[in-house]
Amino acid sequence: MAFVGETIALLVSVVWTVCALFTEGAVRRIGTMPFNVVRMTLTAVLLSLAMWLVVGSPLPSGTNAATWLWLGLSGLVGFVAGDICLFNSYLCIGSRFGQLLMTAAPVAAAFSGWVLLGETMSPMAVLGMVVVTVGIGMSVLNRGGGNGLHRYALKLPLRGVLYGLGGGVGQGLGLVLSKMGMEAYRENLGDDVANAAALDFLPFTATFIRAVAGLVGYAVVITFLHQWKRVPRGLCDRQGMKFAAGAVITGPVIGVSLSLMATLYTSTGVAQTLMSLSPVLILLPAWLWQRQRVTRWEIVGAVIAVVGAALFFV
Repeated sequence: MAFVGETIALLVSVVWTVCALFTEGAVRRIGTMPFNVVRMTLTAVLLSLAMWLVVGSPLPSGTNAATWLWLGLSGLVGFVAGDICLFNSYLCIGSRFGQLLMTAAPVAAAFSGWVLLGETMSPMAVLGMVVVTVGIGMSVLNRGGGNGLHRYALKLPLRGVLYGLGGGVGQGLGLVLSKMGMEAYRENLGDDVANAAALDFLPFTATFIRAVAGLVGYAVVITFLHQWKRVPRGLCDRQGMKFAAGAVITGPVIGVSLSLMATLYTSTGVAQTLMSLSPVLILLPAWLWQRQRVTRWEIVGAVIAVVGAALFFV
């Protein structure tokens, strides 16, 4: 089947749009840190059960040190650092603008793929970066009353914008580190027929390893911040836990696993570009269900940002 990776990547955009809405509801009710502990724990448990059913073991088999190193780093960069930034951006500026700022992910993915994997960067990359910047700027800037550059000012809190950009960088770099880990895992398994099931389930196994690393990372962060008391309180919020369950199923379990699968069938840059359509897709539910005011310039800006992300990989 042609364009398998591209089709999977497009599906990921839809899934992540739904996940963003669930996640915003969860972090607003139970908090970022409690939500992440629940998210990583449920992700690891569900994927462990899936591995048991498909591969015959609840834990990854056939891994080596390189697999755990790269996938572990990916979990810390993507699930911990990147997602802490992303979810805090949801609290500051909402999931709609948080997803818009995630268009920085293709830039981070392409640059990281160039440095770590030797993937080529098209000359159109510079144009793509400029277009992404223009698109984001159209969505997050307001006309002011001054002259020149002072005619424009952020209509969003600077902290929220920085959090959103940090989330994009974490996702892009985390995706490249994941690809490195999966390639190490695949090389270690080899072409033995006995490992066929494990090879087919590789993206989900990789997500399990990333979730374990993420859970360890969050445990360290929460201990350092003295926030363990907030976790039991979050578990008692039934509505918040429903949002969290929806976010886990559509995010780490389905969305992230499919995103890793997409990188196996197409280049990291192409996959990340197609998976970055959420800023456009999320506009309709934000308007219909969350009753958010969506301006014409915000719509145009989101479309331009996504087009810029696509140009990055022409």
